[in-house]
Amino acid sequence: MFEAMIFDFDGLILDTETPEFEAYEAFYQRQGRILQLSEWQRGIGTWGAFDPWAAFNFSEAERDGFHAQVREDVLKRIGEATLREGVKELFEEAKAEGIRIAMATSSDWEWIDEWTGKHGIQQYFEVFATRYEVPQVKPAPDLYLLALSKLGLHADQAIAIEDSFNGSTAALGAGLRCVVVPNRVTSTQKFSADCKRLESLKGGLKDLRALFAK
Repeated sequence: MFEAMIFDFDGLILDTETPEFEAYEAFYQRQGRILQLSEWQRGIGTWGAFDPWAAFNFSEAERDGFHAQVREDVLKRIGEATLREGVKELFEEAKAEGIRIAMATSSDWEWIDEWTGKHGIQQYFEVFATRYEVPQVKPAPDLYLLALSKLGLHADQAIAIEDSFNGSTAALGAGLRCVVVPNRVTSTQKFSADCKRLESLKGGLKDLRALFAK
């Protein structure tokens, strides 16, 4: 049914996206502003699509200072997060059954190295496709095409597992079948009808296979 699974990272394996939104949301509130989730969602899974600082008339020095504060808050919140439900169990199940595991992420290698190392999951991945290895990040298909190339597989031999609209768009654009497992900040996004959807990965390979057996 599929020989490999290609995972996104942020928001899917480790929900870094909800803590980041919450940190910026709190900052906006301190400034007497409201950060609209619909606006924030434009930037999830990609780079440059939404600038959270554009709403303010800060000087460069002010912006740098506030950015450092918010960044510290973001990292603290992410540091307290755990892997999403069912993730590690799915990796173990796939490993036992010989299903290959890859990652395609719009984040850079340093970020991925830090958090996969902290949570003890780096060894499950055969290949990584990261931000600076491709001309364009998601929603362009480049990262998924690179992951497929590194695996030596065609699109019909693998599935993509995503949590965001930008990510799922990239996966579909690469010709992959896509399963979305949204988190709190992506659950209201309107995904393509071509995507399958799960609320968590706790059902493991059984749930994933069932989606494509229909």
